Amino acid sequence: MTSPATTVERCIFCKIATGADPSATIMFQNERICIFKDIRPAADHHLLAVPKHHVASVRALTTADRPLLEEMRAELENVMRDQCQIDPVTMAVFGFHVPPFVTVKHLHMHGIAPTGNMGFISKMIFKPNTMWFNTDAAVIDKLPPGPAAEDGASK
Repeated sequence: MTSPATTVERCIFCKIATGADPSATIMFQNERICIFKDIRPAADHHLLAVPKHHVASVRALTTADRPLLEEMRAELENVMRDQCQIDPVTMAVFGFHVPPFVTVKHLHMHGIAPTGNMGFISKMIFKPNTMWFNTDAAVIDKLPPGPAAEDGASK
């Protein structure tokens, strides 16, 4: 698990999550995560959820990060439902690109909807549980053991 206090100066997602990039359209944030619109949407609603501390990719995660991943998914669903009027259960896909198939080296969960509006290439790029894109459930299932968080939750 990466230290919650760390950010990387040259990381665009660290800048967005800390409010240092005014061009980002932030849809939700709290003390742990930030959700914003993707600048190259694959569908009408393409959101990214990132932790506010720098985590390089899904490969840096352990079981101690499960609560963070669950919070990212839950808040993406809330934003889709409340702000985008999208049913996240039936109309969306959620997941992560797997290294080396990442364009920004900061953990980010995609929430994309409606999937029916995705073009052919986007459907291939975001095809669940392929060697390049895994759903959040698949990532959680593959988490290696790690140190237990002090309070049982990732901060």
